[in-house]
Amino acid sequence: MTDYLFDFQQLETNTINKALEQLSTGSMDPLTKLRALCLSRGAIGINGLGRIFRNMDDDGSKALNEYEFTKGIKETGLEVSNEEIKQLFRSFDEDGSGSINMTEFLLKLRPPMSQARLDMIDKAFTKMDKTGDGIITLEDLKNVYTAREHPKFKSGEKTEDEILTDFLHNFEGGRGNLDGKVTKEEFINYYATISASIDSDEYFEFMMKKAYALS
Repeated sequence: MTDYLFDFQQLETNTINKALEQLSTGSMDPLTKLRALCLSRGAIGINGLGRIFRNMDDDGSKALNEYEFTKGIKETGLEVSNEEIKQLFRSFDEDGSGSINMTEFLLKLRPPMSQARLDMIDKAFTKMDKTGDGIITLEDLKNVYTAREHPKFKSGEKTEDEILTDFLHNFEGGRGNLDGKVTKEEFINYYATISASIDSDEYFEFMMKKAYALS
């Protein structure tokens, strides 16, 4: 598991650098800019925004009005102007109802991936989600990985549970929302960030098979 984390951390760093380079070029539409800003924070960028939006969705409708949408983006601290936020909201509020679908927005914000990559991510999630309830937890992870060979376990610095919980936190949105539960959406968003730095489907497939021992 240590090698796996190192490989994907390197790819995440590549994604961050590419996003920062894109942002330095200047002119881009508001959605492209917001995506690049999220990617410049690595895997927690899009997932962090998603968690803020979900926390606002008190009634479970997945609908956000312009005030909630604006507040959510402002809470992330991302450098998006009020005018850009208005443009984003209007572009998604196609029917003029005054609300947008949170899930549809996050799908558009996520870097696009081929079906081959999405299928590989789905296989990995299914393997990890041993209970089949759509959420990866510490108990699920214990059935897939052991942390007994991890340097911090061997040194006594951390317990196996602590190491596996740290592993789960890689997929979560940060900002104090680390609950040790990873949804499929968070899992896909994490690998969408990683995917953004990988040019070929073949190499992405190789990395996923290596990480999760997929056939």
